[in-house]
Parts: sequence; structure tokens; C-alpha cells
Amino acid sequence: MPFRLLSHCGRALVDVVYPPLCPGCGVLISKSGAFCSECWSGISFIERPYCEILGLPFSSDPGPGMLSSEAIASPPPFDRLRSAVIHDGAARRIVHQLKYQDRMDLVHMMAIWMLRASDGMVEQCDCLLPVPLHRMRFLSRRFNQSAELSRHLSMLSGKPFLTSSVLRTKSTKRQVGLSARARQDNMRGAFAFAPGRELDVTGKRVVLVDDVYTTGATVSAVARLLKKAGAADVTVLTFAMAISGPI
Repeated sequence: MPFRLLSHCGRALVDVVYPPLCPGCGVLISKSGAFCSECWSGISFIERPYCEILGLPFSSDPGPGMLSSEAIASPPPFDRLRSAVIHDGAARRIVHQLKYQDRMDLVHMMAIWMLRASDGMVEQCDCLLPVPLHRMRFLSRRFNQSAELSRHLSMLSGKPFLTSSVLRTKSTKRQVGLSARARQDNMRGAFAFAPGRELDVTGKRVVLVDDVYTTGATVSAVARLLKKAGAADVTVLTFAMAISGPI
């Protein structure tokens, strides 16, 4: 029996045993890896025009190189932020399923979307670095979603990713429900380099990977650490960005 036919039969058998479900809402669909029409239409991909620093989408095109008022008023410690989708609807549910329901099957799709959204920064970088989890949080969750996204981005791009250069040395409170100021206070002193690992990023163009960008307190804390160690350029790349809509 030809390999292609065997492969087709195998996929058909898997679909019978594990019927394909929409990653966004769980309804039965015709093909694995797809979305139902309602969820797909509700996913807001972040496209140009957007702020060149914070990646916030503009409602109209203000011209090349324009910055948002947020980026001008409070410049971040990283060089730029890029995200694939707005953290709402089906995209929010995808993030939740990965983080809390161990939906590792979603990671590759998420990484593909992130690579596309990176604006060429992954291709130009020297290394990928995931936002680390504290060891106690890692033991309870059993995996770091940022590291899994980095691993798949590495496979897609061929770029190395640093799995243990930066450590989360402080067991912080959960960020959900905290104000922007409280999030910053919560992250103060939360990250450090593993002994002797500062040189991993010195002079390097680093892409810092996380699942969601909200107030930016977490990635800003890591970015400051990277810049202090001499990182030449830091791009923050996330799957989703929590905003209300185009500005």
C-alpha cells in the first residue's frame, strides 16, 4: 500500500478516535488544526499600520515610522514589541488552554503565527530567550509555555534558544488582577542570570518570548536585565497582546 494512502488512512483513524475540535470553542469541525467559522472570524491578527516600538495597531495609517503616545510618554526598556493577535475571543481561549489545560498541540500553530508577526526580527536575531518560570510554578504546571513557544520558534527558524541563561529567582504573585504599578512592584528583583551566563547575551540581538503582553511588567523586567548585561537589541515577541482595539 503506498505511503500516502497509509498516511491518509492513519489520519482518518485518528479523526475517528479523536474527532477534530475547534481550538477556540471545542465544537466538532471537519479537519484537525482548523477553526470553526465563528472563532476564525473573531481572531484579530495584528497587522500594519502599528507603532514601531510597542506594536500597537493604529486605526488609520499615520505614515511610516510613527509611534504611539504610550511609546513616546513611557519608552520601554526593550527595543520593540511584536504580537500576533489581540488577546480576545478565541485567541484568549487558545492561550488559556495552553497555559492551564496542557494543550501542547496548539504550540506549533501559535509559533507559526508569532514567526509571521515578528517582522523579520526572529530571522535577524542571534538567539531566542523565553521568559522563565519560577521552579515552584514549573513543578505545579509541569512546563513553561514561553519555553515551548521558543522551542517551536527555534525549530521553525533554526535560531538557538537559551533555556537556562535567565532564572526566575523570586516566586511572584499571579499578575491577574494587579494594577500596572503593582505588577511592576511584583516583578522587581524577580529575575537574574544563572552564574556566569551574562555573556550569553552580551552584544547579541535577543528575541524575548512570552505568551501574552498585558502591562509589560514581566518582559520589561527581563529586558532590563538583558540590557544591563550588554544585549545589543531586545525584541519582545508574544502570541497575544491585551488591548481593547486599534488606537
